[in-house]
Amino acid sequence: MTGTDDELTQIRAARRAEIQQQLETQAEQQMQAEAQEVAAEQEATLIAAAMRTILTPEARDRLARVELGHPELATTVKQHLYTLHQANQINIPVDDEMLKRILKGLSEGNRRETTIRRI
Repeated sequence: MTGTDDELTQIRAARRAEIQQQLETQAEQQMQAEAQEVAAEQEATLIAAAMRTILTPEARDRLARVELGHPELATTVKQHLYTLHQANQINIPVDDEMLKRILKGLSEGNRRETTIRRI
């Protein structure tokens, strides 16, 4: 009986070690995910603060409305404007007309040409 007891003890020890390793891996992944969330929140806060200086109030209102309907497009525009602002390649403040042109340029790539053929 001692041989099976030793074998059972070894199996239990191996299983405990495996479970411990899984828990450590999960904890590490959770910490990384939380760190990424914090970094994303900080970046979003930084970009939002920059938008207050980059855009005129009318342009901010328009971008807020665009964000309601097309959040991906609004995020792309914000990141694009922030990048241009950091590189000093944009005249500040960006007014509503300039924002319209930027939005039109970015949304043209998303449009598909529709044709109707009669058979």
